[in-house]
Amino acid sequence: MLLNVQRSLETLKMYKVDLPVDQSIEKAVERRRSAEKVRKARIFNTRLRVMGLDLDTLNQQVEEKKHQQNMDRQRDIAFDTLRTYHDDLLLQQDIDEIEKRNALHMDLTQYWATHQRVEDSRDADLNCNPNGALSITVPEAKLGPASMQIFQGEGFGAEQMKREQMKNTERDLRAQKEDNERRHMGIKHRDLLASKELMHQDLKKVQQAALEEEYKIATRIALDNYNQALAAEQAQKLKEQQRREEQENLAEVWHTLMSDMMTECAEAAEGAAGGGRVVTDRWKGMSPEQLSAIQKEREAQCLQRQSGVPEQGSIYQQTH
Repeated sequence: MLLNVQRSLETLKMYKVDLPVDQSIEKAVERRRSAEKVRKARIFNTRLRVMGLDLDTLNQQVEEKKHQQNMDRQRDIAFDTLRTYHDDLLLQQDIDEIEKRNALHMDLTQYWATHQRVEDSRDADLNCNPNGALSITVPEAKLGPASMQIFQGEGFGAEQMKREQMKNTERDLRAQKEDNERRHMGIKHRDLLASKELMHQDLKKVQQAALEEEYKIATRIALDNYNQALAAEQAQKLKEQQRREEQENLAEVWHTLMSDMMTECAEAAEGAAGGGRVVTDRWKGMSPEQLSAIQKEREAQCLQRQSGVPEQGSIYQQTH
């Protein structure tokens, strides 16, 4: 068909006929040439022709690689989730600590404002309104020694003493604050160590789970390889056993076909008994040589009878 198409194209070119060229034929020719080229490349490719491709093994390797990548991705996601969880936990602990400190300060301030007011102290009239002690409406004659609140020499150095008391109070408050801060830092440090320990344990568990999964995969692959090798060995043994049985059967058939029973060998009847005797169930009759000897003996006997010479004994009697 290709030859006819080429001849048609040459005829059109020769006579220069302005006819519309059928592009479908050229496309079909080009398509067949491409298919032929691909077929030759496939046929003359030694690797594909001799070795071939183990698609099952390649697909298994691809699946194992995808599974490993999926496991790595899941482990990374688990690590990210665990890290985010611990970060949120630390932030929440800081927020709770700040809120607890603010609430404690508010409660302390409220306690001071409610139960330790300066106006409720015993010397509030002297500290808050020193002039109030002088404006006593009760007559002085009715007042006794127990009504006295300020004695002579008592107010000397009161300002200095008050400043010292304020300094001591401020120093005590600062010491309490530092003590609270140290205790808070210790608690925070212990919580941070506990969180790190928990994170380390979780990471160790994740790594242990990943190692166990990899060990399971390796064990499963090794077991599959062992089963495949065992199946191949059993198939080889079965094939070898079948081949040996076929050889034994062929040998037996060949021995049966070539045995004296099938070939009807006359020597088998004479050789089995020995001493010139024959085995009756194997004897196939006299051989042509024996028949020829008997015939010659008969002729000789006939000649002797005719000539009157006494008989010397037949060959058959001598042999038997």
